[in-house]
Amino acid sequence: MIKIGDFARLSQVSIATLRHYDEIGLLKPSLVDRFTSYRYYTADQLPRLNRILALKDLGFSLTQIEQVLGGGLLVDELRGMLRMKQAEVEQRLAEEQGRLSRIAARLKQIELENTMTDYEVILKTAPATLIASRRITIPTNDLAGELLGPAIDTVYQFVHTSGGKDTAPCIAIWHQPAEILVNEVVEAAVPVDRMLPGQGDISVYQLSSALVASTIHPGDYAGFAQAHAALLTWIEANGYRSVGSYREVYIAFDPENTANHVTEVQYPVEKA
Repeated sequence: MIKIGDFARLSQVSIATLRHYDEIGLLKPSLVDRFTSYRYYTADQLPRLNRILALKDLGFSLTQIEQVLGGGLLVDELRGMLRMKQAEVEQRLAEEQGRLSRIAARLKQIELENTMTDYEVILKTAPATLIASRRITIPTNDLAGELLGPAIDTVYQFVHTSGGKDTAPCIAIWHQPAEILVNEVVEAAVPVDRMLPGQGDISVYQLSSALVASTIHPGDYAGFAQAHAALLTWIEANGYRSVGSYREVYIAFDPENTANHVTEVQYPVEKA
């Protein structure tokens, strides 16, 4: 018989772990002294403990380990569990590799500029959104505010007179690269709560879900160029490429003080 402390040292697990395994029935002591409650184990219990530790190292839960050791699983079921664990580990590995790449890109940016960026860029999934949209063409970029605002107002009016409700901040969807400043095709869009019949030049459709690189621009729209530059630099440095139309989400709008504007700029991306 081996005392619990000696068995713990021999197997390199803690006494607390052995006690827990006993409590859940995963590894019961060979003997428990009825007077002292001391737990005793035998050497032939080591293979079972090693199997527990090996399965735990593979990422199995204690409940799953109990199923395996109890013989309640078929070989095909065990194979399926292992494949699921393999997929989970591969996913985590890919996520960590992506994080490592972003750290390297940030270090490179700091070394080149010797300063912190004003814009933090994150990757996220923009959900599919039902929108009412009016497409317009802006002859020159200096007219963007003058033309886009009324277009958005028209869409809001359409939504409300059609019996719908807006559900989120309005969006501008730009259908050309940010550096093109003439004849810009843009959609003035409002997220809505239900499908509405289109009217005139206003259509209602589902804006597809997309993986986007996103940053927040506070203040006047005149500073948008820096936000776009930060996004495009981040996208290239982190091994992505821009795909599709970029979006501006007008989170906060203060007509009396443009310093209070808050806009999210989103670029749909994919791995290069």
